Amino acid sequence: MKLLARVTAVLVASIALAAGAQTKLRYAHVGVANAPQTLYADEVAKLVRERTNGRIEIQVFANSQLGGVNEMVDGVRSGAISMGHHDFGSLGRIVSSTAVFNTPFMYRDPEHSLRATDPALSPTLREINQELVQKGNMRIVGSLFQGTRHLTSNEKVLSIKDMQGRKYRGVPIKLWSSMLTGMGAVATPVEVSELATALATGLVVGQENPLANIYTLKLYEVQKYVMLTGHMQSVLAVFMNEGVYQKIPAADRQILESTMIEVGKKTLDWDRDSAARYRKDLEAKGMVFVEPKDGLDVEGFRKSVLAQVNKDFPEWGRYIDQIRAVK
Repeated sequence: MKLLARVTAVLVASIALAAGAQTKLRYAHVGVANAPQTLYADEVAKLVRERTNGRIEIQVFANSQLGGVNEMVDGVRSGAISMGHHDFGSLGRIVSSTAVFNTPFMYRDPEHSLRATDPALSPTLREINQELVQKGNMRIVGSLFQGTRHLTSNEKVLSIKDMQGRKYRGVPIKLWSSMLTGMGAVATPVEVSELATALATGLVVGQENPLANIYTLKLYEVQKYVMLTGHMQSVLAVFMNEGVYQKIPAADRQILESTMIEVGKKTLDWDRDSAARYRKDLEAKGMVFVEPKDGLDVEGFRKSVLAQVNKDFPEWGRYIDQIRAVK
């Protein structure tokens, strides 16, 4: 009986130690409820907890609860936030070339965008990650797809001439300013949490986002037209504080990273399944879709935008060639 008591005590102590050693990760993002990026973070958190038997618990803070894009990036950099996700360009103020992964009209299709942003497959990402670790105390550990980005406006847009001098909201990142300038617009940075108000008050007359975001942000209440420019495959970077990353045991880190890749691939299926539904729902809300058959000059947008990007980021040429070469 005494031996049994001692064994029981050891087991209880071991369980207590394991519980105390549990890794808790604060995961922040700006996505709203039911958006693909929100579903992604929640699914990763659920599966990682299950697959590590609770050794890793991810607490997800959606909808800018821990601040806007810049606050989130600064939080991950300092370690106050363990991890987060957003457009690759949001890390551009730490390592400017990170934004190359958001280059408009670069990926062949959504599948290519995820392969080209997989740390295990992308030589460009591996190189940039080294700089992020050195300069920003963080690394990119995965990616997810949240849709193809399109323009919206209260006015029908067919070519870059229709956007000349008009204020369009852009993600507060230099690349977005270049893209919108290439489209003929005046780029006006607005945080996503303030976007609907900015459109309603006329601070900006249009914006660009995937259909899922256009719907979940209820932009149909303040916008009339959706131009199917398809100018950007919206692939988001998942980034983690380097100190936090290194403290996770190798086996659990492998579970975390493989789970993020697995769920990242699911986002492609979610987008395919939802795109037609979102279009139908947006049309039911009164939005009018404008396509090439209606006179939308997508090729004109492509040439003008890429010319502007090449002008503003001439050092990206080598990276863009590497990214396009990923099979």
